[in-house]
Amino acid sequence: MNTTATAAMKWTYVTRTLPHGTPMAVGEWRRPPRAGDLGVGRGPEIGVHDHAENRNGRRMRLHSGDLVIGALGNRYATDFYEGYVIDSPSAHLLTAGGLIGTVVSSHDAHGEPTRLEIVGSLVGSEGQALSTEDFAMPAPATPIRRPPTVVVVGSGMNAGKTTVAAAIVRGWTRAGLRAGAGKVTGSGSGKDRWEYVDAGAASVLDFLDFGMPSTFGYPGDRLAATMFAIRDRLAVDGCEAVVLEIADGLLMPETARLLKVLRAEVDVVVLATGDALSARAGVDILNDLDLPVRCLSGLVSRSPLAAREALRATGLPVRTIAELAAGDALDLLPAADAAAR
Repeated sequence: MNTTATAAMKWTYVTRTLPHGTPMAVGEWRRPPRAGDLGVGRGPEIGVHDHAENRNGRRMRLHSGDLVIGALGNRYATDFYEGYVIDSPSAHLLTAGGLIGTVVSSHDAHGEPTRLEIVGSLVGSEGQALSTEDFAMPAPATPIRRPPTVVVVGSGMNAGKTTVAAAIVRGWTRAGLRAGAGKVTGSGSGKDRWEYVDAGAASVLDFLDFGMPSTFGYPGDRLAATMFAIRDRLAVDGCEAVVLEIADGLLMPETARLLKVLRAEVDVVVLATGDALSARAGVDILNDLDLPVRCLSGLVSRSPLAAREALRATGLPVRTIAELAAGDALDLLPAADAAAR
């Protein structure tokens, strides 16, 4: 296959950091494979993922026999797939964003994964195998002033973290602040990025910008450095307030590691949760780490009764998405910053 042939292939979202116009071709598959490796897979059997996100996040239909360009990586999703980079040409599409690995367990609500046969690596002009690491942003300059930083965490998957973070961005933007949003961990997807953009974020960054197509399995020090690089880059971009979303639940290993280094780096923590019992457990974990959790939101806020239960269980206010977007997000800023508005 030649460089021209790659143009007709389906480039997934995890390839969005690759510069347009760079000469690339399909070469020999690098063995052993590593997280971040850019590979080309042929889809012999369409399963759960019958669509994938393209580089801009648009859903594109997948057909049997398509050649798909994605990135190898691991996935930790308690309500979807658990998957890993395994040294085998037979693999699966782990996410619609183009993460490729091998499913080892799945939630019983989902059927068979879409299977891919790895036919080669994406290579550069000199035949070298390419990785998302090759297109990572450089470390940002140290900002003159660290902007107020709110971190959104969740008791588990699908507790409403991204929706909460976007509502905070919306509330700040409506008040005239230049808001920045960062997705610290997870698997590369355009859905969350566009959620922040549509809420009015002046600048949006995630782990993919710093070389990782997904964060499960990376060392804790790498994840911590990336989290602070996202925040600092948003500051350099002129953001006056920053919200960082840490994916998955508090018990997820990568999340737990990051929480331990947050104490001196964050102004407020918001916990997204689905019910009062999860709220109580989550607040206890955050309090044990001496983290400044100030309110609850997410799915629990959709039910007034559940919200009252959560308030009784934790003593913390529950803010709805509409309340955060309408102005309560300003209350999350340090007093001096809020008073200045």
